[in-house]
Amino acid sequence: MIPFPELIQQYHSGIDVLRKAVSGMTREQLLAHPIPGKWSTLEVVAHISDFESILADRMKRIIALERPLLLVADENLFVTKLAYQERDLNEELELIAVTRKQMGRILNTVKPSEATNRAGVHSLKGLVTLEAVLSSAANHIPHHVPFIAEKRKALAS
Repeated sequence: MIPFPELIQQYHSGIDVLRKAVSGMTREQLLAHPIPGKWSTLEVVAHISDFESILADRMKRIIALERPLLLVADENLFVTKLAYQERDLNEELELIAVTRKQMGRILNTVKPSEATNRAGVHSLKGLVTLEAVLSSAANHIPHHVPFIAEKRKALAS
């Protein structure tokens, strides 16, 4: 497992990776579905943005409360019901950046031992630690960046 302070740094720097991945894309490219059955790049960014606030809420609740309930969120319902194609790329990127900046400041006050001891109860996964939620959040952007690169490559073909 990555040491907690390094995990915080990875989480905080993820926005730079995402900004680089979408840099220079036109609105038309962002909305395109070059790979059938896959989300557009804008849908991917909106998904990351929506789950950013969910993951931040989970971390805040784990830090502040004793074993809080953490509700599941359905990414497939979000993409169909929350106007992903109408979103603005820069707004989504700013929301991610501000959320990570705020959470980074909060997480820097948490002792590494608390990261493994504090936990919430996820409605599907059961007990999850603060460290596990942070790890999920830190890896969310790196997980999706290859999909964006794949779309860019398909658009260039």
